[in-house]
Amino acid sequence: MKLRIAILGTRGIPNYYGGFEHISEYVSAGLVKRGHSVTVYNSHNHPYNQESWNGVQIRHCYDPEYLIGTAGQFVYDMNCFLDARKQNFDVVLIMGYTSSSVWGQLYPKNSTIITNMDGMEWKRSKYSKPVQKFLKYAEKLAVQYSQYYVADSRVIKSYLKDKYNINCRYIPYGADLYTDMEREQCEPEQALKEDYFLLMARMEPENNIEAILEGFNQSNSDKSFKVLGDTGNRFGKFITNKFANDERIQFKGAIFDTPKVRALQNNSYLYFHGHSVGGTNPSLLEAMASEALIAAHNNPFNKSVLNTDAFYFSNAAEVTHLVENVQRNDPERNMVMNNLHKIQYQFNWEQVIDQYEEFIVESYKHKNYETIIADQR
Repeated sequence: MKLRIAILGTRGIPNYYGGFEHISEYVSAGLVKRGHSVTVYNSHNHPYNQESWNGVQIRHCYDPEYLIGTAGQFVYDMNCFLDARKQNFDVVLIMGYTSSSVWGQLYPKNSTIITNMDGMEWKRSKYSKPVQKFLKYAEKLAVQYSQYYVADSRVIKSYLKDKYNINCRYIPYGADLYTDMEREQCEPEQALKEDYFLLMARMEPENNIEAILEGFNQSNSDKSFKVLGDTGNRFGKFITNKFANDERIQFKGAIFDTPKVRALQNNSYLYFHGHSVGGTNPSLLEAMASEALIAAHNNPFNKSVLNTDAFYFSNAAEVTHLVENVQRNDPERNMVMNNLHKIQYQFNWEQVIDQYEEFIVESYKHKNYETIIADQR
C-alpha cells in the first residue's frame, strides 16, 4: 500500500535544528524509498529553499518566529495545518505538540492523524510555571485530537498509558554507526585520544551541566573538559562565567561538523550525558554509535537505553568520583561494545523507518476500517 504522507511540527529538513528535524529527515527519505509520497513542511526561513529533497516534497509555510519570537511557532504551525487541509493526505504525522495541538480543530478531517508525543515537555525547568501548565494542557490536547500515537521512549509510553489510558507505539530514534571515513576526516590534533572529558548539550538547567562541571572543577584531574554547545543564552553565559577560572574547562561552542563531533565523542576518555527530561535523546545514541564510554545522569530515560552499560551520577560529588576513578579496561570496553550492539540491532535507522512505515500503514487501515463500519451502521 502506497500512501500520501505529510510530516508537520518541525522547522523542516534537511536538519539544521534538532531531534525532530533529525528523525524527520531520515524517516521521510526512507518512506520515499519504500514507494510512498511524502511531504515535509518547512519554515519559509529554513536555509534549504528548494521544493524537494531526496525525493521528499517540501512545502514552505510562513513562519514569523524571527519577528515575534516563540509566538511565531504557533502561527507557523497554524499555517502548516491550513495548507495540509487542502492537500488530501492519507496520513499526517505530527512531530511533537508544543505549538501544534492548540490547532487540533484544524487537523485535516479526512487524514489519519498520528502524533509523536515527544518527552514530558512540561517538566523542563527552563520553563516558567505558567508555561509548564500550558504544556500539560497542550499534551492533553494532543491526546484528544490525535488518533494514533508514537512514543520514542518506553518510559514515555508507560507514562501516557497511565495518565491517559492510550496505547502508544514505541518507536525509538536511530543513529548511524561511526565509519572509517569519519575517522579519517578528523585531524589527529583535533581529538587526541582519551586526554579529555566531553559534554555536548544545549545550555539548559535540566541538562545538569552545572553539576557536571562543578564535579569536574572539584576534582584533581589533570585532563581537560571540552564543552560543546552554544553558550549565547542566559544560562550559557552563567556557566561560562562560573567556571572561567578553571583553565581545564574549554567551551568550544556549537559544532555542526558531524565527523568532527563524532571523532571528539569517540576519542573522549569519558562522555557525560546530563539530559534528565524527555524521551530517547539523539545525542546519546550518537555517542553510543561513536563508541564513547558514557557517564549518564541517573534517570529512567537514560537507564532505559543504556541499562548497565554506563556509569551513572546524580550530583556533583558523584561526578567528581567518576572523574577521579573511572578506568579504561576490559569491563569498560565491554560497555562500549554492548552499546554499539544496541545501535546495530535496536536503534538502527533502517529498522526505525520500517517501524514507522508499518505503524503508519496499520493506522491508516485501522482508521479507514472503522470509518467503513461506522458508515454501514
